[in-house]
Amino acid sequence: MQKLLVLVFVLGTALFWGVYAPLVHRGATALHSNLRAFLFVGVAYFIVAVVLPLVMIFVFNWDPTAKGTPTFEPKAVTWGLAAGLAGALGALCLIFALTNAGGAIYVAPLVFGGAPIVNTIATLYVFSSAKTAPDWRFFTGIGLAVIGAGMVMIFKPEVESHAPPAASAAAVAPAEAGAPVH
Repeated sequence: MQKLLVLVFVLGTALFWGVYAPLVHRGATALHSNLRAFLFVGVAYFIVAVVLPLVMIFVFNWDPTAKGTPTFEPKAVTWGLAAGLAGALGALCLIFALTNAGGAIYVAPLVFGGAPIVNTIATLYVFSSAKTAPDWRFFTGIGLAVIGAGMVMIFKPEVESHAPPAASAAAVAPAEAGAPVH
């Protein structure tokens, strides 16, 4: 049962993060502003990451994932804030990359392909107490992810711009001739 629950959460993460880049790109384009899009991402994070846990913990006294005695000790809170800061800064960087580099079709694979590589390095060399290095095949997989990211950059598809279409020559010509434009 535990493995099934983990799989459900993994699939949920893949689904939500998989649609995140196209949704945020669409929002930034519609709002004509990266920062306005980021503002609404923050509002959504506030609802899901602040309001919902507060209600679950303090109203319903329900914390199904708590192990041992839950705490708000400063060191533990600092780790949570560091994770939130990393997530928020990553979201901001993603929004700017999406609108300045052409869209989700190739930015998202680079981000979500690059993040596991960074995660692996950070986990192995900064946050792990493992005594032995992983098998060579593990590192081969990481190398293939790097090659895949390069292939995404080299062979990225051309996408249509979301910019408004330029005025046609026919609409401009009457204006230049002094005729009223309808």
